[in-house]
Amino acid sequence: MKKYKIEVTVFLCGALEMALELVAARVLSPYVGCSNLIWTTIIGVMLTSMSIGYWLGGKLADKDPSVNRLSNLILLGAIFTSFIPILETVLVKKFSEISQNLVLIAFITSGIIFGLPSFILATVSPYAVKLKDKNPEEIGKLSGKISSLSTIGSIVGTFISGFVLIPNLGVRTIILSITLILLILSILLFENKSKKYFLMIIILGISLIGINFLGKVIFDIKNRDIIEDVDSEYSRIWVKKIEGTNTSYKTLQVDTGLESYINQETGEMGSRYLYYYDLFDYFQKDAKNVLLIGGAAYTYPKYYLNKYEDKEIDVSEIDPKMTEIATRQFDLDINNPRLKIYHQDGRSFLNYTKNKYDCILIDAFKGLNAPFELTTYEAMKNAKNILKDNGIVITNIISSIEGDNSDFIKYEYNTYKAVFDDVKVYQVLPQIDSKVEQNLILVGIKGNSNINEVKYEEYKELLDMEITDFSSDKKIVTDNYAPIGN
Repeated sequence: MKKYKIEVTVFLCGALEMALELVAARVLSPYVGCSNLIWTTIIGVMLTSMSIGYWLGGKLADKDPSVNRLSNLILLGAIFTSFIPILETVLVKKFSEISQNLVLIAFITSGIIFGLPSFILATVSPYAVKLKDKNPEEIGKLSGKISSLSTIGSIVGTFISGFVLIPNLGVRTIILSITLILLILSILLFENKSKKYFLMIIILGISLIGINFLGKVIFDIKNRDIIEDVDSEYSRIWVKKIEGTNTSYKTLQVDTGLESYINQETGEMGSRYLYYYDLFDYFQKDAKNVLLIGGAAYTYPKYYLNKYEDKEIDVSEIDPKMTEIATRQFDLDINNPRLKIYHQDGRSFLNYTKNKYDCILIDAFKGLNAPFELTTYEAMKNAKNILKDNGIVITNIISSIEGDNSDFIKYEYNTYKAVFDDVKVYQVLPQIDSKVEQNLILVGIKGNSNINEVKYEEYKELLDMEITDFSSDKKIVTDNYAPIGN
């Protein structure tokens, strides 16, 4: 270790840099989302911080290179990292409350919270080159070696953080681990340690751990409504308890999107748009089995199984932790024989399933932050292929009907018209202005409607919300051309 301590340091700092980048997205996602714009902002800020770190690291190394100075730089990185949990609450949360510009929030907060430790870690590579430079004639070879070690570390850090650490340890534990690893690296590098040095390190180590836990305390105080804060392979998930005027609701939030909520007094679904999925019972009177893409808290499957005792439902939910949370917090009975759960990406399920359905319900979109692969012509062709005769697709879309925010529904309307034999659009809440984003229900029908006339009065209130004059001049969305989604 002693012989290769510089190389090990370079490798680990490269790994920790990428771990911080992935953690940055998770820390910020509940406040600014995780769209392409947000990811682009975070990556751009981190790369900018790293480029400044490379430049300044080289200058510092030329001025006065020493292992102890490198040790102190890494120690500074540990200090900056330890403050991330506190800054999440006092900075990101505060910014999100005073500004609606999510990209600006992401730019400023990621630059302050993650840019500083990323900048410090980037100084390590050029500093290492200077410290290892014993033969000027081989400086190119040495630079290549150090760059390679840093890059390999980044690759390892990316895979381990994304596939193992985030879903199993959670963001806060990772931040504490990065802080402690940097602290240990700093200690190992420092030469000629004295008793005074060790005393300082002990005090500093206790302080860094204390700062990390203080962040958790501050978060809990400022977010008393959060019951669970869970990191999965795919998302950061919050379960909240929200007190209303006469009742309380339990909600499930993924990133910035409110995915599900139920009335804790009555157990009823809080989202009105979910009741529009019942229109399958009107348009396809012989329907016996339904596929839902996007389970979240499984509020609709629970309602469906209770209301339709002679029918079955399959759910394609990509995130197993979502199902665990639904079971633990929302009373989902995963052992119900009429419920089948597939932990699989929705598009992949449409592509490869051999099952046939009377109806497909799509509830996987969060405004324009939609998985684009479920919005395309090809996706809907696959959906139509697994529908039985006279089957239907019912999709919840958040969009305005007119104006600047109407692109989503207009793109999807024309895409559905290119696939299905009949297409209908419903407005969930009539009192909302047509230029305001809202829940819209898009229905695509294969063949002819097999209408259940007996059910008309039951669903009349929903059917009366059809927008009969809806039109669109947008292009068809394809796998090659998808201007919506994340």
